[in-house]
Amino acid sequence: MRRKVFDLLASAGGAVLVVVLVVAGALLMWGASFANSSVHDQLAKQEIFFPPKSAFEHAKPGTEITPSMIPTVSQYAGQQLLTGQQAEVYANDFIAVHLSEMPYHGVYAVISAKARAAAPGSPQAKELAALEQTSFQGTTLRGLLLEAYAFSVFGEIAFWAGIAAFVLAFVMAVLVGLGFWHARRIPDTEELLEPHRVLAQV
Repeated sequence: MRRKVFDLLASAGGAVLVVVLVVAGALLMWGASFANSSVHDQLAKQEIFFPPKSAFEHAKPGTEITPSMIPTVSQYAGQQLLTGQQAEVYANDFIAVHLSEMPYHGVYAVISAKARAAAPGSPQAKELAALEQTSFQGTTLRGLLLEAYAFSVFGEIAFWAGIAAFVLAFVMAVLVGLGFWHARRIPDTEELLEPHRVLAQV
């Protein structure tokens, strides 16, 4: 095969790969934008706000604000919950803490089983029914917030993957340009692999 033909074929293949990478990058960036906007819009509709800054000045175990919340939850004090990172903090460092302080550590399955086993109409049954509802609401909200966080992580991964695709497309485009440039400088008669010549001595 002639060297010029090989360079042209390799460069053409590289050009196709550039197009593929650009399209992939564009789709990944669109996916990242869609994920972030969806998370933001859905969380905004819930109108959840972090406790105000003043609430963290008197953190005590067993109250709305515990000392364990200060390192993470306090950084969003007074803000509306709008991002996946905020959702993760609110779910794991605020709701989960309050659930763990409930009887039976707030585990819905355990509370529900205890409520069904209690004598109907008894004070214990009423107390467990209230606990069951609170646990269900808290566990459900926590799960939904963690889903929003997971979706935002997928969006972040898509964003960086899109950046990588564009960088690779740029590098490949440079190589393709060099390939076509080299093909123009190669004589039409030059072969890709010159045949070995064996010199025989007489």
